[in-house]
Amino acid sequence: MTTLLLQMFKMGRTRLTNQLPTIKEADLSKKLHPDSNSVGFLLRHIAEVELLFSKNVFGLNIRVSIQTVGKTTHDTGMFTDLETELKFLTQSAEVLEKAILSHQDADWSSTITTAEFGTVTRAEALSRIISHTAYHAGQIGLILKYAD
Repeated sequence: MTTLLLQMFKMGRTRLTNQLPTIKEADLSKKLHPDSNSVGFLLRHIAEVELLFSKNVFGLNIRVSIQTVGKTTHDTGMFTDLETELKFLTQSAEVLEKAILSHQDADWSSTITTAEFGTVTRAEALSRIISHTAYHAGQIGLILKYAD
């Protein structure tokens, strides 16, 4: 089951990774609306949440610095270095893959409880991070298509 779930994570993440080769540094500051998040902010956010999942949901002993999560957090335009953001996304994917592979098949039916989505199995939690990444990848696609 662990191998299958890892394959699902990787396939789900292609909604994001298929866009990455075409993103230019100038795209990172693009937004659909002045009050919305930029492409750079969303890329950083995806990576941070993947790392948070690795730590809080899947139990990896890692340190995570968060700049894009929280009620008072807003896009200040600081995520504009393409190389940095792509490197961070690669790192977060590698860490989450390690977190997935650290579980045995039987672990996926055990439950965890989080403030964000209650009590779920680890497999259900994995589906949450897959859909989270795909959701924001869709936002990035729309911004790249329609923003000036």
